[in-house]
Amino acid sequence: MTKDELIEAIASKCACSKKAAAECLEGTLETITKAIQKGDKVVLTGFGAFQVSKRAARKGVNPKTGAKIQIPAMKVPKFKAGKALKDAVR
Repeated sequence: MTKDELIEAIASKCACSKKAAAECLEGTLETITKAIQKGDKVVLTGFGAFQVSKRAARKGVNPKTGAKIQIPAMKVPKFKAGKALKDAVR
């Protein structure tokens, strides 16, 4: 499902315009992004949780050249599905 298809689905489910649905979706995504940028955890009960995870520095290999490289430590976004979402997919 693409973002446009999601917006259409939201608009039909909520009986609102596509423009209003797009603004709500953009606002939601922006709010989640800003929260995890600050290091907060965003929990949507029954759906899942968004948070920042720290990945340690490690050694890697350049697949083109085979040269060994050092991959720096970094923060990465992480999503953990909630029980209701897991059960719905099963």
